[in-house]
Amino acid sequence: MAGRATLGLRACALAAVASLTSAGMAEADVRTTVKASRSVDRTCHAGLARAGASGVDVRRYTAEASGLVHARLSGKGDWDLGVFDARTRRSVAGSAALRANELAEGFVRRGQRLIVQACRVRGGSSSAQLRIATIALPQARAASDGPTQVVSVRTDRRGVRVLQEAGLDVTEHMGEGGVDVVLHGSRDAAKLRALGMSFDVKIADVEAQDEANRREDREWAAGRDASALPSGNTEYRRLPDYEADLKRLAMRYPSLVKPITLSHRTIEGRDITGIEITRDPQAQDGKPIFLNMGAHHAREWPSAEHPIEFAYDLLRGYGRDPRATRLVNEARTIVVPIINKDGFNVSREAESLPEDQRYSEQDLEYRRKNCREAPGDTTPVDCTTLPRNVGVDLNRNYAGFWGGPGASPDPLDDTYRGEGPASEPEVQAVRDLVATRQITNLITNHTYSNLLLRPPGVAAVGFPVDEPLLQALGRRMADTNGYSNIPSFQLYDTTGSTEDWTYWTAGGLGYTFEIGDDDFHPAFSEAVVGEYLGREPAAGAGRGGNREAYYRMLEATVDESHHSVIAGKAPKGSRLTIAKEFTTETSPVLQPTGPEGELVPTEPLRFPERLESSMVVEGKKGFRWAVNPSTRPYVAGRYGREPLGPTPAGFPLVNPPGVPEENTEGNILTGAYEEVTFDVPGPPEADVGQIQIDVSWTNPATDWDVYIYDETNAQVASAATGGTNSERALIALPEPGTYTIRFVNYDQVDGGPVDDWTGSVSFAPPTPAVPGVTEQWTLTCERPDGEPTAPVQVEVARGETADVGRACRRAEG
Repeated sequence: MAGRATLGLRACALAAVASLTSAGMAEADVRTTVKASRSVDRTCHAGLARAGASGVDVRRYTAEASGLVHARLSGKGDWDLGVFDARTRRSVAGSAALRANELAEGFVRRGQRLIVQACRVRGGSSSAQLRIATIALPQARAASDGPTQVVSVRTDRRGVRVLQEAGLDVTEHMGEGGVDVVLHGSRDAAKLRALGMSFDVKIADVEAQDEANRREDREWAAGRDASALPSGNTEYRRLPDYEADLKRLAMRYPSLVKPITLSHRTIEGRDITGIEITRDPQAQDGKPIFLNMGAHHAREWPSAEHPIEFAYDLLRGYGRDPRATRLVNEARTIVVPIINKDGFNVSREAESLPEDQRYSEQDLEYRRKNCREAPGDTTPVDCTTLPRNVGVDLNRNYAGFWGGPGASPDPLDDTYRGEGPASEPEVQAVRDLVATRQITNLITNHTYSNLLLRPPGVAAVGFPVDEPLLQALGRRMADTNGYSNIPSFQLYDTTGSTEDWTYWTAGGLGYTFEIGDDDFHPAFSEAVVGEYLGREPAAGAGRGGNREAYYRMLEATVDESHHSVIAGKAPKGSRLTIAKEFTTETSPVLQPTGPEGELVPTEPLRFPERLESSMVVEGKKGFRWAVNPSTRPYVAGRYGREPLGPTPAGFPLVNPPGVPEENTEGNILTGAYEEVTFDVPGPPEADVGQIQIDVSWTNPATDWDVYIYDETNAQVASAATGGTNSERALIALPEPGTYTIRFVNYDQVDGGPVDDWTGSVSFAPPTPAVPGVTEQWTLTCERPDGEPTAPVQVEVARGETADVGRACRRAEG
């Protein structure tokens, strides 16, 4: 575990990082004004315009150091940037956000001659301010640092916490054989060995694997003009590609798309951009809203590709496909492909970094976090100068249960939670979007693990009152992508995650998709084409993939049984607003104040929240406004029920004859195992709230692992701890049916007698519901004639409609 001494050393490391960053800017710092007399529809980073072309101004620049070219544009209107190699005319960097706030960064060599192209795309401003500089990077890494590897550590949820507290990069991939951990060089490998946990190497050299994946991508793309994706895209987009695609969709479909810029810029000052898709997108019409977003973690490239492809799907299907047309008409879909834009740009551009500048402190392509240099630091910093593990894990920084297990207080750990709840501008931007809109459904996309996760992220919180609905909707989506549909805590406890704030605080149904089962950004044809469309080798092959899962989520968005409705009458043009203020709290905040620096819970932090959103009444016959329930799930109680039948008796498991061969990979897909099935009865014969499976043997040096599957062959539980003589697996709220336990003989003591297992199954009854309290929305009206109105208190539950009658009744007196 990270003790006080370790944290002190890490503080010194952060000080060294600050010194490195401040010295990183090379001397040449060009500041100039670019001008264009007219605007021209052009993708600025896609290619150099011909000399003298309208709407373009260029500057020539020579890189003063090997490192990063940094071109920043500021002004009014909409200007874009492209940076090109002067000799090859190859694109080096670009930026195409929705305004004139642009930052283009790409890797260059000392003396490389560049052309910086500024393009006036839209708006009335004929000039903008341009700054160009070079940021030097440190020297190449020492060979002794060792390669970056991905290993599968043989452990269960209890061991995951030990790995996290040791400062290791624990992924969300936990299944057969244990949990995947990224080892960034020899020091991480030494940490893991010191913990005494057994592990298997899955990827011996991540850089070599990435190079092989990119070669495969190039060969695959060279063999076709377009893919089967809605966009036809054949390779991973770069950051300016995403920005340009969003802008192009808004320009191509003005009656269906509204471009949006979120409320806060990133650490480096980039705009976070997205689009809203619906018929008449400029209206504030009270439709239900589905938010689909990606790339909270920089290295998870497919998580950004999938939501933008869904935007193409809806728009290209509108007017042609009845399903897409109906859903675009009835709902509003917000797509924000990239939340962590600074980190993503570094990760995506890293493959162009010169070989002699790659070093293990950086591992730029495998950056997970944002670009916060140090806790509390508000000075903008260039992300590329920071070591890979400096920054804040945005998906541990949301206010929901912030500060608890599954997130680290150590700034150099990969799950560092930040200095406080919602301390990061990227998280504040999402928070403001959700707090000011009635977002009834949400998916946040990640990689990797073939998982579909739902609240709660912490087992101790208990199942929400919406658990049956969340489970059923998750199953409906998982049927199309083949992912395991589980509560987040069943992977391991996590606090500060996106959907734990958006659901428990704002009330929208939220899920995390962990896309794919191989790597953070494997071959494009598999991780994007295969997973999105449901093609081999994806788990959803032949079932629709994530494309169909998103469609089902959008269908749930328009289903009034999944959200609440406020209905009534009001004069046309009236602005209705609902609001709610309350105080909420974090988890008990874990701090390294115990013996040897163990984490000790301290008092939760309390902080105010306000949710406020508006709609404008368009017709004369009344209004229907799709909203979230007036009572927050956090205070609405917890799911439970009285038993509908007796609790069945437990029983011993019958060990099949013989013993399977040792399966040292612990992989039931490719190795030996044996299996036992058992039935779980349902009401009225019996009622089961939890299944407990216990397996034991004699010698702790022996190792048996167990994996449990339901009737659909979806894994619902596992236990794979090393160094013990027992395993225990739990299944909460099981469906009646037949379950299969697969036993893996991971290791036997060499030369000793066979150490076989014994086991049992036991059942617990359902837990009764925990009552909660109710809350109300305060509904106010701003009439077109300006007359004062009286506020209305509205209490409405999920699946219900509250008819408020005359919503804009005049105030008395």
